[in-house]
Amino acid sequence: MIIFKSINTLVKEVNFKAEIGFVPTMGSLHKGHISLIKTSKKKCKKTVVSIFVNPSQFNKKNDYRKYPRNLHKDLLILKKLKVDFVLIPPINDVFKSKKNMKIPINFKLKILCAKFRPGHFEGVLGVINEFLKKIKSKYIFLGEKDFQQAYIINNFIKKKFKTKVIICKTIRDKNFLPFSSRNIHLNKKEILKSSFVSKSLRKFFILIKNNFKNKNKVVDYKKLLKKNNINLEYLEIRNKINLSSRYNQKNFKIFVAYYIRNVRLIDNF
Repeated sequence: MIIFKSINTLVKEVNFKAEIGFVPTMGSLHKGHISLIKTSKKKCKKTVVSIFVNPSQFNKKNDYRKYPRNLHKDLLILKKLKVDFVLIPPINDVFKSKKNMKIPINFKLKILCAKFRPGHFEGVLGVINEFLKKIKSKYIFLGEKDFQQAYIINNFIKKKFKTKVIICKTIRDKNFLPFSSRNIHLNKKEILKSSFVSKSLRKFFILIKNNFKNKNKVVDYKKLLKKNNINLEYLEIRNKINLSSRYNQKNFKIFVAYYIRNVRLIDNF
């Protein structure tokens, strides 16, 4: 495993004409990240994993400061996985100027998380753009848990780069909660509370699959979550192909964002 602290050095040392897979992360690695890396290793000859906590995608400075960081543990995980290359760049290596830190998104996409986290996806696209301008990987691997993010990145990359986006399924723990770096902030009681959200939405998804009229029960499920002291930000059903509010029994997807204490969590089915 070779560790690089400069994107330019990585580009000089790695032959990107080969089948290279790229897994961008913000560190604090968990089983969801591990699944992405394993998928890349199976599909590609070499894999690059980046660890970069991107300041431009945090719409709250306190959230950026509190984001979990454990580089030593991350490197041990990556070494065990036999990752080929690890990129750990400083901020000034990724962004040469502040104007590159954000890329505007279409107003139609300012829904779900984009509505409640203004500037978040603009910051995500900013860092992805800076990475892919130099890291000419054949594939980039993203998780389905961050569905809206993967959708926005995929549409952006298709128009600008040759890199192909591979979206991998959500990995869940024994409580059915999707793995997230933020889960580390939850205690056992709060994990069970979050698990209740995911299990409830899974039931709701099955109800709609069995009878499309059950989509109208979205109000009931909002009440159910609030009754169980879930600080709900949004619970919406949308078209998984284009994220519009027009959907049918074959293309619908349920999206949720909520807070447990001051920890923001998301899920989708």
